Amino acid sequence: MRLGILGTGNVGRALARGWSAGGHEVVLGSRLPEERTDVGLPVAGLDEAVAQAEVLVNATPGTVSLQLLHSLGASALAGKLLIDVGVGLSDDFTELSHPNSSLGEQIQEAFPLTSVVKTLCTMDSTAMIAPDGLAGPTTVFLSGDDAAAKRTTGRLLTDLGWPPSSQLDIGGITTARGQEHFALLFMGIAGGLGAHTFNINVVPASTAHT
Repeated sequence: MRLGILGTGNVGRALARGWSAGGHEVVLGSRLPEERTDVGLPVAGLDEAVAQAEVLVNATPGTVSLQLLHSLGASALAGKLLIDVGVGLSDDFTELSHPNSSLGEQIQEAFPLTSVVKTLCTMDSTAMIAPDGLAGPTTVFLSGDDAAAKRTTGRLLTDLGWPPSSQLDIGGITTARGQEHFALLFMGIAGGLGAHTFNINVVPASTAHT
C-alpha cells in the first residue's frame, strides 16, 4: 500500500520505518523536502506525498495540523483515508489545544469527504512501532465513522505489530477526544515512571464475576 506520512518528526519517521519494514511503499511529506535529506527515508513535498498516497497519516503537531491540511485543499484529500495520530498541546505540555473537542473531530468536520480514523496517539513513537517491546499485553484504540476505513487502519496496525486482539474500536470520531485527552494523564504517568515508552492495557472483568 502507498502511504503518505505528513510530518518528518520523530513520530512520522518512526511510522515510516515501521510500515516500510511491513512491506508498504512510504513517503514522508514535508514543506521543505530539500532540507530533509538526512532522514534516510523517501521525502517529498506535501502536495506530491498526498497525490501519490492511497492512505495519508497526519503526524504533524496537533496545533498546526488543520492549517496544514487546509493548505493542501479539500479536493486533494477527498476520497482518501487519513489516519490521525496528532495531539495538540501547549508548549509546556500542560493544556490541550482542543479542550472541548478533538483534533480528529475537527479534521473530519473540515473534510467531510475524507475518512478520518484516530489511533496511536496514546503512546510515544517507540511503542507505536514496537508493541512487542513492552512488558505485557497492551491496547491501541480506533475512533472513526467509516467502518471500512477502520478495517484498513486495523490491517495497517497489524503490520506495525498490533494484533487484532490488541485493537479496540471505541466508536465514532467523537470518541477521539478520549484518546487525545489521555495526553494529560500520559504526561503524569511519564513523570511518575521517569520514562515515556509505555502504554496501557484495557483489562475487562473476569467472566467468573460477570
